[in-house]
Amino acid sequence: MSPLLALYRAGTALLEPTAPALLRRRAGRGKENSARLGERLGRASLPRPEGRLAWLHGASVGETLSLLPLIEALHTARPSLSLLVTSGTVASAELLARRLPPGVLHQFAPIDAPRAVRRFLDHWGPDLAVFVESELWPNLIQAARRRDTALALVSARLSRASLDRWGQAPGAARELLSAFALILSQDDATAEGLVHLGARDDGRLNLKLAGSPLPVDETRLAQVLNAARGRPILLAASTHPGEEAIALDAFAALPDQPLLVIAPRHPARGEAVADLAAGRGFVVTREGAGQALNVKASIHVADALGDLGLWMRAARAVLLGGSLIPGPEGHNPLEPARVAAPFMSGPHVANWAEVYAVLTGAFIPVRNAEDIAAAFLRILDDPPAAAAMGERARAQAVCDGDILDAVAARLLALIP
Repeated sequence: MSPLLALYRAGTALLEPTAPALLRRRAGRGKENSARLGERLGRASLPRPEGRLAWLHGASVGETLSLLPLIEALHTARPSLSLLVTSGTVASAELLARRLPPGVLHQFAPIDAPRAVRRFLDHWGPDLAVFVESELWPNLIQAARRRDTALALVSARLSRASLDRWGQAPGAARELLSAFALILSQDDATAEGLVHLGARDDGRLNLKLAGSPLPVDETRLAQVLNAARGRPILLAASTHPGEEAIALDAFAALPDQPLLVIAPRHPARGEAVADLAAGRGFVVTREGAGQALNVKASIHVADALGDLGLWMRAARAVLLGGSLIPGPEGHNPLEPARVAAPFMSGPHVANWAEVYAVLTGAFIPVRNAEDIAAAFLRILDDPPAAAAMGERARAQAVCDGDILDAVAARLLALIP
């Protein structure tokens, strides 16, 4: 073991006794599920099924949801294989509870400390472990390798800064990355960076390009459209602090005010967003407060998990958040594209640059409130052109299902 990885293991072992108290404090702030803290310490809350088991891990909402098409492909290819998904956030667990196929198990991932990792692996004994994007936890990966678990890193994506940090510890990086029997990177830059660190390069895969349209409750959709009373809906989706103010400025500039729905990226911010809108004199309803959309409201805050597909279907136009300010660097433009929703996006989309390049001409670029108001009016004034733009986006968002079947086959080949 490299000196740095040995130091990391010793340090995490030394600090591990403090983990229960830290987790309880996080639970008090809503960052952990207080009823399931044992899982974070490696104590399983579900029995292990008999037979072979594949374990798939993603950090948070985006990464874990991107695993869903791969889960379906693995189940189709080998129905007898049990599937376990782990994630690290409360929001991801709540969404997966709704969207995982029947029979697929979910647990919170254990903290990356030796005893928690040992408990987790002792119980679950995975035959295959699939990590997505940038989830490189040294204790977890090395312990799984020592148990002869087949390891794969798929849809790998590391920022330049992350690659540079690993480059400062080449021995540790080489040892950690050599544990993987299969590495599929999202893009050439990540692949080249990983190869420079001593990793293998087995091809390209971006799981976020392989998703299905977000789920929609058709009964609720009809109720929403009825409550809107013919008013066109502008959806500001996955917004971050600072972006709601821009959306409200744009909305205030619109004639014959339509209905603005704001879906903050982090639902816990819903009350603050509602207060911001109410402070500007708008009548506001908020999902998280049990308030349904009604005819008097001009702003609706959609701060309930799992409803983004509903609002994208209901909207005449979508403003995709995370793109108007530096920092978040964009969210998945394929979400509105898959439902042919005409959408606008700001310029800060570095995390999705390659996808946006494919969607050129299938969305409206905006920079500020004036641009947003003008784009929304343009969409309203020319429905055929808006529909054509949405259909172009949908056509470019289609993923070849054979790709996922091929990836599933390569993963299953690791546990013949």
